[in-house]
Amino acid sequence: MKNAEPPLVNPPTVSDSLEAYTQITIQQDSDHLLEWCYMHGSPRQCFTPTMLSELIDYFHHLSVQNRREIQYMVHASNVSGVYSFGGDLYLFMDLIRNKNRTGLFHYAKACIDALYAKIVHFDRDITVIGLVEGDALGGGFECALASDVLIAEKSAKLGLPEILFNLFPGMGAYSFLSRKVGGSMADRMILGGNLYTGEELYHMGVVDILAEDGKGKQAVYEYIKKENKFRNGYRSYRKAAGSVKAVPYEELLGITEVWVDTALRLESRDLRMMERLVSRQTEKKNHSSHAGALNQVV
Repeated sequence: MKNAEPPLVNPPTVSDSLEAYTQITIQQDSDHLLEWCYMHGSPRQCFTPTMLSELIDYFHHLSVQNRREIQYMVHASNVSGVYSFGGDLYLFMDLIRNKNRTGLFHYAKACIDALYAKIVHFDRDITVIGLVEGDALGGGFECALASDVLIAEKSAKLGLPEILFNLFPGMGAYSFLSRKVGGSMADRMILGGNLYTGEELYHMGVVDILAEDGKGKQAVYEYIKKENKFRNGYRSYRKAAGSVKAVPYEELLGITEVWVDTALRLESRDLRMMERLVSRQTEKKNHSSHAGALNQVV
């Protein structure tokens, strides 16, 4: 019998030092009981297996109850013009061409494991804030949607382009959007494959707080100041709302299984479309122009 292939993403270990990470950077702000988690993927700003391993490790680190007090975690990026391009498309293409279902499933499961840790606030009383200051595509958009509070700058571009590859976003997009803006709007956004500005999504009810361009971090601190003023009410309301709109892990896992099987049915023409987009990602020196590159591809 052929030995099972090892998972692409390492299991959580809870590192001794937050400084050991190579594709995320953790900055502590003790004055505001806040930690910033900045993503900086390599060679592209997407969820590489290394970044996923580090995110899962850090999120387990946050779940340790005897750590220092923390009330807020902000998930952001320090790559200019990009929050996240989403899934590792180069990896997807390799796994799909090799019909490696095990590898594709391990990667997808690592994605939802990371998202679910955010959904349950790392089993602590922590408010999770997503700050989008640039492009958030596919899994990057899903990652931002998994936050309690989604803050986006006006000109940020967010969208779910997977349908353009004959695929669909399988790591939480429908679960999050349908609970936030309803099934019909979720259908329109997922099946349309369009990009939206932060301002458009704010008026659609997807983005919670709209920031002027270049003022995203300021908006984070303004929100924290407001929540701290009414902390008991905010936290209790979120707990009550969560009991109604909770996203069960089993739901995410079931959708991911469908996504994996769908990905393995992609044909050569679909992979060529995916390859064209990932080539655009690699070619663009100015990441902030990537949304325009996506429009060129399609």
